[in-house]
Amino acid sequence: MKAFLILEDGTVFEGMHIGADREVVSEIVFNTSMAGYLEVLTDPSYAGQAVCMTYPLIGNYGICKDDMESKKPWPDGFIVRELSRNFSNFRADFSIQQFLEQNNVPGIAGIDTRALTKILRKKGTMNGMITTNEQYDQAEILPRLKAYTTGKVVEKVTCKEKYELRGVRDLSENGALSGSAKFVSEDYKAGKREKKPSLVRTLNGAGKKVALLDLGMKDNIAYSLKARGCDVTVYPATTPAAEIIASNPDGIMLSNGPGDPKECTTIIAEIKKLYHTNIPIFAICLGHQLMALATGADTYKMKYGHRGGNHPVKDLATGRVYISSQNHGYVVDMDKLDAKIATPAFINVNDGTNEGLSYTGKNIFTVQFHPEACCGPQDSGYLFDRFIDMMKDAKREVTR
Repeated sequence: MKAFLILEDGTVFEGMHIGADREVVSEIVFNTSMAGYLEVLTDPSYAGQAVCMTYPLIGNYGICKDDMESKKPWPDGFIVRELSRNFSNFRADFSIQQFLEQNNVPGIAGIDTRALTKILRKKGTMNGMITTNEQYDQAEILPRLKAYTTGKVVEKVTCKEKYELRGVRDLSENGALSGSAKFVSEDYKAGKREKKPSLVRTLNGAGKKVALLDLGMKDNIAYSLKARGCDVTVYPATTPAAEIIASNPDGIMLSNGPGDPKECTTIIAEIKKLYHTNIPIFAICLGHQLMALATGADTYKMKYGHRGGNHPVKDLATGRVYISSQNHGYVVDMDKLDAKIATPAFINVNDGTNEGLSYTGKNIFTVQFHPEACCGPQDSGYLFDRFIDMMKDAKREVTR
């Protein structure tokens, strides 16, 4: 069946229909990851967007449910050059086509994704429609595209009630160290699942209680804390600060999430209350932006954002560069930072935009990129240990 991708500038791509058979209007973005399409699809930060994968072949290793970053896919649509309907991977549970159909995600394949990406890079992120209607009326569609906004999507993706994750008590509860895991197809077919490989070598966070505010959290954020021994309580995004503070956590984590950070006015007000405590705080992506807004800084929408697993970020304290996983269309404006409150800690090597903040006189640091990876490099996973060390130091200060 034919499918069409219609952009708000009037550009039309014709391809083949994939996934669910329904029409969708969404914000069109691109991701440059060469692998990890399942993690992209199940990242709640893509709610309200349709994702174009720049790598040309998608789906060849199928869908492995163990690797999902949430319980379902979140993008409105999926755009690829070639969709592999057959897969070769003994870990896979089903094909990507089946996954898209089961979860009502429409898509288009067979278009020139490089041309689409070049348009978005030149003109900026824009809205579009995926449709199978060959009689579409472009004059009627274009005003709808221009009017579309992602809206307040955090409330859509956050958990509905709090839940707890017990930290591991022994390293054997984690998967084998990365590079040493061995998947045996016979065991897998028999229902024996080997755990996801781990980089954790010590239970640095044993006994620490972390309150994690779910703004659209990828599961590996909670797992990264749990794997280090932390007991994690995950709270809905709308949880009052007073409730979190009353639980007496050793630290607070603010997760990633979708949408325009300035839309989250109520959440920002609660985060401001968390800022005024002495509880150590570590924030990622949307959480990083909301903490900045809560303390008087500003954010702005980027031309086409950073989405992929190959973005270099520089630690301004050490000069060291890390390759990071990223997914964001908004960024903190460094020109409007008050040095008495926060200073840049990381910058993007490619375009010089902000990638992290250190808060003056507070046990708070935040990053724009994703140290939990999934998909992407795990170079910056050490930041979870930095957060744990911060919790330990804060505890020692209290007991003196």
